[in-house]
Amino acid sequence: MTLKNQNELVFKSIAVLESLANGQPEAIMNYIHPDKYIQHNQALPDGRAAMLGALKHLKEVGTKVSIKRTFVDGDFVVLHSIYDFHGPKIGFDIFRFENGLIVEHWDNLQEMVEKTPSQHSMIDGPVMIKDIGKTDANKAYVKNFVEDIMIGKNRSLLTTYFNGDNYIQHDPHIADGLSGLAAAVKVMEEQHIEMQYTYVHQVIGQGDFVLTVSEGLINGEPNAFYDLFRVENGKIAEHWDVIEPILPLDRRKNSNSRF
Repeated sequence: MTLKNQNELVFKSIAVLESLANGQPEAIMNYIHPDKYIQHNQALPDGRAAMLGALKHLKEVGTKVSIKRTFVDGDFVVLHSIYDFHGPKIGFDIFRFENGLIVEHWDNLQEMVEKTPSQHSMIDGPVMIKDIGKTDANKAYVKNFVEDIMIGKNRSLLTTYFNGDNYIQHDPHIADGLSGLAAAVKVMEEQHIEMQYTYVHQVIGQGDFVLTVSEGLINGEPNAFYDLFRVENGKIAEHWDVIEPILPLDRRKNSNSRF
């Protein structure tokens, strides 16, 4: 895919997301497929009409969207944003395109925490994409990390994925470094909080940025885990995440999986 085509997909994705704040339907009408739009946000039905129908309410409640980070992987566009929707939130949105139109959407939202142990915000940090030529290698590396460490296939390899204690952390509850991660795990154990990743559904990346979309449990309750990693010199250097509970069947507006 050419850079021009990539930029076009990003432009369309941004326009659709910004329409949620400005209430204007043109981007949705122009860039979402009229007959095929698979919705994985379980609070909305499938189809373009559901997006159009939500605009009035979203504008009435004062929805705002500030997109901080975007990247493209084939037909997929990832946006990392600050939302103001019933309070400030951090979100990831994934759009899938076919023939220049959006045909599928996934997202994950989490309440924004202002004060974090690392002193970083949940979304600040680098936005420029580097190392385009290393995209495939970085995607494979991050997938292995999530499977080895988060799913737990081989947690003894933890230290091999990092450059010592150099690890910038944007999770709202964890400090920087492997030392911060170890301290957070200890607190979780003391509070009897059990977090388990069970399956990696998507790995989407461009250059040094790689997003994994995973399924798992927190204290036995199903959750969606979106983890964005920045890889530098073959090691994981930075991490952002958004965790959202999966709605029970009786509260879902569509029959699609969250993944």
